Amino acid sequence: MDFQPQVSPEHYRGLEYDSKDRFISYWTQIDQVVSVEPKSVLEVGIGNGFVHRYLKSLGIDVHTLDAERRLGPDTVGSVLELPFGDGAFDAACCFETLEHLPFEKFGRAASELARVAERWVLLSLPDVTPYFRAVVEVGFKKQVVNRFFDLPAALPEEHQFDGEHYWEVGKKGFPLSRVVSELEAAGLSVERTPRIEENPWHRFFRCRKNQKR
Repeated sequence: MDFQPQVSPEHYRGLEYDSKDRFISYWTQIDQVVSVEPKSVLEVGIGNGFVHRYLKSLGIDVHTLDAERRLGPDTVGSVLELPFGDGAFDAACCFETLEHLPFEKFGRAASELARVAERWVLLSLPDVTPYFRAVVEVGFKKQVVNRFFDLPAALPEEHQFDGEHYWEVGKKGFPLSRVVSELEAAGLSVERTPRIEENPWHRFFRCRKNQKR
């Protein structure tokens, strides 16, 4: 098995990890999966298991994979060498996981996710890009309009490995454009890259798999 970080189950226990912001991210992860209407999903990097348990409760066939056996995934393995056939799942998702790999392995991981997905690859990554946010409340029912505008830093911060993240979007050498280019090189069309309104540190990538001609 090629390189894949392993995190103990204790890392995911308690409200120190499962903060309010993280539950907002869980909701968005679930919403992203449901929005593409898959019958079968591969989830790579299962964390505390909340997302796949909820998806299964909706009747979606979810298969989980993680490098850490103690987390109880359906398959123990690496995102760099997924043990599944081409197009085995309608969608493959990998949320808040790939930053735990050195960036030089990101393209390979994206290619593997694209290979086993029939239609969709859904990702999220930490993003520290500065932003401007405009919020407008309209009418008696307080219809809220949120708009984000990225403000890339003239001198982006260097990333220092913290024992978990090898890189983050928006740090020096890792602009959003570079991440998108790697995904496109993996055979994916990046349709949207939204940040969560309530938790802008998490950026999502909705990618459609390019069909071979």
